[in-house]
Amino acid sequence: MSKTIAIAGMGWLGLPLAQRLKTLGYHVKGSVTQLEKATMLQQNGLEVFQVTITEDGVQGSARGFLKNADVIIVMIPPGLRRNTGSDYVLKMSHFLAEIEQAKIANCIFVSSISVYGDDQGLVTEKDIPKPENEAGRQIFQTEQLFFTSTCKTSILRFGGLFGGSRQPARYLAGRENLNGADAPVNLIHRNDCIGIIAEIIKQDAYGHIFNAVHPDHPVKADYYTQKTKDLRLEAPNFSKPDGTELYKQINSVNLTDILAYSFKNSL
Repeated sequence: MSKTIAIAGMGWLGLPLAQRLKTLGYHVKGSVTQLEKATMLQQNGLEVFQVTITEDGVQGSARGFLKNADVIIVMIPPGLRRNTGSDYVLKMSHFLAEIEQAKIANCIFVSSISVYGDDQGLVTEKDIPKPENEAGRQIFQTEQLFFTSTCKTSILRFGGLFGGSRQPARYLAGRENLNGADAPVNLIHRNDCIGIIAEIIKQDAYGHIFNAVHPDHPVKADYYTQKTKDLRLEAPNFSKPDGTELYKQINSVNLTDILAYSFKNSL
């Protein structure tokens, strides 16, 4: 009997992930926050539920979404960059309570490398994160909630995401006096995000932390200058480093040691 996978967040990553998991023979369910989007996806043959998570609790069809799921993949963005004062930890604690009540055995919690501070330099999963801003602190707290829950959880810390219509070089094209010329890039293609998640499920690799970042780390100025050139866009201009900056470089030992994962897409 195939496993039932519930994906909380059917967006830029969740939707193609659902399609991949279906081709692998899993039964897939998804959730979105807007009823209109749920209806549209249902009309396209997907089993999708409208679920909204707020600081007051979980509204919508959470029970139907979580019912009989063997694995829950949580990829709900915190939205903390907009400085709304939102309490992501509180929101996700409400959702985790629903997950635990549904007695789902396993979870993949999609996190971010923003839990690491720049002054930590080169880090792997063996290093304890030292977040340097409120977003990083809230994400790290939420990781800990899930990691210690009754649902056995693997934490997946994604680097900067690209692929499909999302190409960071487009946002930097033509910009002036950008900082971080010498910073190593910490990126991952959407196809590898999907591949890593699929391997965690296939191998029942729960209870681990994975830094999901491509092992190549060209410096920011070189990388984005070349990428804008490839896209026939105006190259960005970087301010000259003064030699005192500290930058993080995210490496992974667990992708190799636990999953034996090989990256499919180059930078």
